[in-house]
Amino acid sequence: MAKAPDSTADDTKKPPLETDELRKAIRKFFRETLYDDPSGVKRPVGGYKWGVYAFYDYDGEPIYVGQTKEKLSGRVSRHMTNQRTDAVAMSVLDPFEVAEIEVWPLPQFEGVNKKHPDFNHAKAYLDALEHLVFTRLRAESKFKAILNEKDPPAPTIPINEPPSMKGSIVSDKVLELRGHPDTRLARRALIVSKLAQVISEREVKIGLRRVLLTQSKRLYWLADRRFQSLGGESEVEAGPEDEEESDDGGDEAEAGQD
Repeated sequence: MAKAPDSTADDTKKPPLETDELRKAIRKFFRETLYDDPSGVKRPVGGYKWGVYAFYDYDGEPIYVGQTKEKLSGRVSRHMTNQRTDAVAMSVLDPFEVAEIEVWPLPQFEGVNKKHPDFNHAKAYLDALEHLVFTRLRAESKFKAILNEKDPPAPTIPINEPPSMKGSIVSDKVLELRGHPDTRLARRALIVSKLAQVISEREVKIGLRRVLLTQSKRLYWLADRRFQSLGGESEVEAGPEDEEESDDGGDEAEAGQD
């Protein structure tokens, strides 16, 4: 019987549990979530090339909106599993915050590339959809803000919002590890700190400062909710700020040294 690979060995090629679970959940979402294609055939949603996507945190808050014309599954996976996107590298988006994904595929543009005569129309439609989704989700957010560093380009054509597909990418294991409010607070505080450091070390645009403000509001809101849920001010202890050992304890300690 073959020995199971040791995930704690120095030569292991298996990623950490949270990373492994995240990758599995993303693959499952894009492979098993079927979209009603206009052709009449249900297709895995991740296979569509053009579309808009949105990320939601553990409270169902929209936190990021983006677009792609390369492939939905590929673009979203890069955001979630590596550092090769500006939003992640600059600490605008924390993949650990994402609990749900929503995607709006655009099957009508599947065969369109840069050399296609309809490319400009397709790009205008994609921009308009991103603006529509971004504007709606921002209005629905309790903070009236999303973590995008830039606003989507203004639409140049009128469109209607197409059907979307939404699903969780958090397994029960990951939820147990990340879902605790104190864990989320610590992670959110870390991101605020990293983002503030980026801003202090570089010449940045105002959009990044807006992200810092929004992240700070989100940190305060979660900290306040946690504090109030545990009783708030009524549960704060009374006593000296710096409690020292009792006099008796100190005397005993000194006596023992004689």
